[in-house]
This record gives sequence, C-alpha cells and structure tokens, in this order.
Amino acid sequence: MATNVIKIVQVSPSTNSALGSLNSLSLPLTLFDLPWKNLPTMQRVIFYRLHELSAESFYSQIFPKLERSLSITLHHYSPFAGRLTWDAQDPKPCILFSQGDSVTLTVAETDAEFSRVSGDGLRPAAELRSFVPSLKASDDSASVLSVQITFFPNQGFCIGVTSHHGAVDGKGFLMFIKSWAYVCRLQEHEATKNLPEELTPSFDRTVINVPTRLEEEILGMSAKYRNNNMRTLKPSPAPEITADTIRATVELTRENIEKLKEQVKNESARPLELRLSTYVIAFAYAWTCVVKACEDGANRPVGLLVAADFRHRLSPRVPDTYFGNCVFPIGLFGYEAREFSGEDGFVKVVEILSDSLNGLDTGEIESHCMNYVDGVKKIKPGAQIGAIAGSPRLGIYGVDFGWGRPAKTDLVTIDRTEGFFSLSERKNGQDGVEMGLCLKKSEMNIFLSLYKNGL
Repeated sequence: MATNVIKIVQVSPSTNSALGSLNSLSLPLTLFDLPWKNLPTMQRVIFYRLHELSAESFYSQIFPKLERSLSITLHHYSPFAGRLTWDAQDPKPCILFSQGDSVTLTVAETDAEFSRVSGDGLRPAAELRSFVPSLKASDDSASVLSVQITFFPNQGFCIGVTSHHGAVDGKGFLMFIKSWAYVCRLQEHEATKNLPEELTPSFDRTVINVPTRLEEEILGMSAKYRNNNMRTLKPSPAPEITADTIRATVELTRENIEKLKEQVKNESARPLELRLSTYVIAFAYAWTCVVKACEDGANRPVGLLVAADFRHRLSPRVPDTYFGNCVFPIGLFGYEAREFSGEDGFVKVVEILSDSLNGLDTGEIESHCMNYVDGVKKIKPGAQIGAIAGSPRLGIYGVDFGWGRPAKTDLVTIDRTEGFFSLSERKNGQDGVEMGLCLKKSEMNIFLSLYKNGL
C-alpha cells in the first residue's frame, strides 16, 4: 500500500467581510488542559465512500469545497489556526492566535483498497497512520491542528485530522469537525455567517475557576515523567508499531448490553448502587477480555483510566460548547491481572468503574486532582492500563460533509497503547456501540474468541 503526498497548502481563517472581523486571541491553559499537554496527539480518520470517484471530480469539486469550508470554519475556531506557546517568563502555556496564522492541509492519493482499510476486520494497526498528518512541535511552540485529505481513486476519500491534546478535548475536537461538515454541506445553499448555537465555541476561560496550586501540582507531576523537563509542549512520540500489531472493531448491540447489565445485577452483591451505563458496561466487558487475552503473568500490575467530563460538575456549570479541555483523568491503579481475569472479573470492573463515577458527583475537583497525582506516583513499571476515548453520545457517524454519512471512522491514536479503546455509536445507526482496539495478533485472536463467547 502506497500513499503519496500530492501537495501541501496553508489554510487561513476566512477574511470574508460577511463573517466580520477576526481578532487576535490568547487562551491560557487551565488545570484541565495541563494533564494532557504531553500526551499523544488526537488523530481521527473519517472515510467517505463514493463509488467511481474520478480524479477530475475530486480535484475540481470535492477538494475545493472542503478547503473553502475549512477556511470559513476556522474563522469561528481561530485557536485551531494558532499555536500553543510557552514563553520563558510564563508559568504555564497558552494558545495564541494572530493574524496570518494558518492550518497545514495535506492532499494525498493512495492505492489502498478502501473497503479493507475502512472495514471492521483484522488489519495492520500501522496502516491508518498514513491517512493522518503530523503536528509540528518543539518545547516552546506547537501547532494546534493539521488536516489531511486522501483520495482513493474510484472508491472515495478520507479526512484525517490531528489535534494537540493540550488544546482541546474530544468533545471540542468533534464539535469542530461537525462545524466544518455543517459549513461544507450548506455553504452553497445559504449564508454561514453564524454557526448553530450548539456548534458555536465558547472561549471564555473565566468559567474554569480552580485553585492555582492544583495547576502547579500537575506541572510538577509532568516534570517527573518527562525527565524533569516540565517546560515542553512536545507530545509523547508515537511508538514504533510491530508488524504483528493489528486493529479490529467489535460491537455491542442493545441486546448485548442489556444482557450484560442483567448479569451484573444477578452476580453483584450491591446491584442497586451501581451505575450501569453503556460506557461502564462496554468498558468493563472489553477490558476484562483484554486482560484475559494478555499472555503475561497473573500478578502483573493493571489499572484503569477514566477521562471524566467536568462541564456539568463545576459550579457554575461550564457551557457544553466550551473550547478547551474540560475532562480530567481519574486513575484507578494498584490492581493485579488475576483480580480481573477470573469468572467475576467483569462484575468487579463494573463495580470499580461505578464507584469511581459515583464519586465524581460528590467530590470536589481538588480531591480528584490530588488523588490522581498520588495514584500516578504508585504506578508500577510495565503496568497494563485500560482506557476509553470517545463516546456514543458524540454522534461521529452523523458527520455529513455533503456526500452522506461516513462509511467508517477510526481513532488512530489508540494504536499507541494496548488496552486503549475507541468508543462510538454503531455506524449502521442501530442502538448499541462499536469499539476499536489494537493488540498483538496472538492476543487479538484470544480476545475476539473471549469477546464473542462471552456474549
């Protein structure tokens, strides 16, 4: 499979007079941004199938429309065209947008088979990396966003988007993609001077009211795990992917989820206390299958990481359209694989996740922050950590740029760590969820067998 870059262009926010003026902007990072500032970038690829798509149609119609609508959308989301910066005299980084800033847009062509790379079946994990762009980053400056559009001759195209995790969380990231699709779909039919209210970002940082000392705690923890180099904006480098690491997508139907909930109610000693959400059930079930599939010893350290949304947990409440990170990591560490690999492993993980999420509704951010800092210090080397990115509530399969619903979307980032999952609604529109993951081939075969038989 070969993917070749055709051209690279810089896309600036539109200066169309109908959109109004565009001012410079500076957004300081908050407590909710800092834990993610050195994590791997967020990378998502969205595939659109267009049978018999010719090169003439792609380059004369589709690409110009995508490029033009991206420019208009950046007018509303100007921080994405800016950069993260960390001046020597500043205690923490900020996002800075200035006139003339732009986003790098790469155009590529590939001879890959569209149906295979956009499918659910087993495929090399490394393949999708050729469809998402990289970000420029140094210790004191980093791009916020880059985009790649890849043409599959006579098959369709895909849009790959990479964002710096220190700038925005998954909800804000997807809100931008939805806005871009909205503008692209409607730009020829009506004015897009204003976005719908639910897609209009809020840049007000004063809604994040937390003690400064907590930011210092997070920065100090960051320094410890970056060889005492706290002042860097470089995301963790993407590790090399071995040839035997493969990607797969699995599903849970609504019926599957209900049966798993009944299992928990029947086997748990305290079913009425549990939060049996789709998120908890899907995470717990998939994670226990991964733990069992791993061939390492039963005493190996394992843990869970929950990205908790605090938009409705702070006072006053943070707007749903807030631009930035408003999720905080909740670490559940200190377990061993044998605790999850027995017959009661699934129910035990449900109980652990439920207790953690129930605790979010009663605790203050200060206690969650300090618990996370203390917990990270106790992580043993080589610990296997499970985590989920995404949510079926985000509606990624509703992103229509004007050529229909996506044939498939994948969160490329999960290939960096075995045990990290992507989560979304099912692409066919039916109730339930789909989950993506990457494992070594031998472990994947065991995982898929356990996953299927357990249902």
